[in-house]
Amino acid sequence: MKHWDAIIVGAGIIGLSLAIELNKQGLKVLIIDKGEPGREASWAAGGMLVEFPLETPAALWELASASARMYPEFVHELEDESRMKIDLRDKGAIVFVEQKKGTWHRGSSAPLQDSYRLPRPLLELEPAFDVSGRVSQLTPLFLRERSVDPRQLTAAAIAAAKHREIEFSSRDQVLAIETDDGKVTGVRTSKTRFTGGTIVNCAGAWAGQIDGNGLPALPTRPVKGQMLCVVTPYKEMIRHVIRTPEVYLIPRSDGRLLIGATQEEAGFDKQTVPETIQELRAAALDVVPKLADARILEAWAGLRPGTPDALPILGATSTQGYFVATGHFRDGIQLAPVTARVMGQVITGEKPDFDLAAFGAGRFHKQEPVGAGC
Repeated sequence: MKHWDAIIVGAGIIGLSLAIELNKQGLKVLIIDKGEPGREASWAAGGMLVEFPLETPAALWELASASARMYPEFVHELEDESRMKIDLRDKGAIVFVEQKKGTWHRGSSAPLQDSYRLPRPLLELEPAFDVSGRVSQLTPLFLRERSVDPRQLTAAAIAAAKHREIEFSSRDQVLAIETDDGKVTGVRTSKTRFTGGTIVNCAGAWAGQIDGNGLPALPTRPVKGQMLCVVTPYKEMIRHVIRTPEVYLIPRSDGRLLIGATQEEAGFDKQTVPETIQELRAAALDVVPKLADARILEAWAGLRPGTPDALPILGATSTQGYFVATGHFRDGIQLAPVTARVMGQVITGEKPDFDLAAFGAGRFHKQEPVGAGC
């Protein structure tokens, strides 16, 4: 029976990135996915690479910020190996927040930093804006962020993995992770059985459904997000990523614009609701009335992998050879480069570049040590 050094369960951007990283370390890698690679949360994501403390949990800030800085090299490598183009934009983001007497109003007393102030008047940055609506009551801030097209990113990662001769088993449901004497030995799927001494659960919202004797329970859950994509009347009608309390707008270089997104506890339901899509569109029109002339191209819903504390689950577990990299919630695209790096280090026995203690699977099970590999 064929044997792999590492078997990754889940072919989203987290699993793909980690597979490539382990391949670079000389490991023979197999990726198993219940559907087609890259067609779940990664396909549905917006692709904002957020670098703003008010929008990132404090425990996650160091990882998130480091990962955002890694993106240009990450994208360049994927483009080089896949021979595909990835739309990585660096125009920045304009974020509208409540601000009172020089401090943040959203539960923070941090002073308003000069580095966040608009470099030019708002209407010079975004001429299509309507500044008389809801945003007139908010403070606009400028963030030097990037954004990426997740579908192009994921497609390039799949092509790069195949270029590296990483193997895939698609449309193959993992039924159980097999163990012997406290060590993983392989996985049993709906098609066959695969053997390997290292198994990594990167199954996103489905991670908690992966079963096995003595494996720690993973409290992941699906968090539904609906969004839509429109074609703007002309390219660069919206130049920056825009975020308000009600809606976000993410422009693509080809004239498409993503409008999102909801956050719903709806189980594994991925149906779009026409009324919800129209509400998102209306919120976008309140900021940019000219979007009334934009053509709706597509609407969809994705399932983000949530956890009880809104932090990812990263590291080793109490079962030898069983690792977890899941629960990235809204940050899977952003955290892909740094997750691949630190999980690659943990799996190969190196000291990770970042302290992963806050993200260990053991934090949900007090009787277990936190197996973060650091």
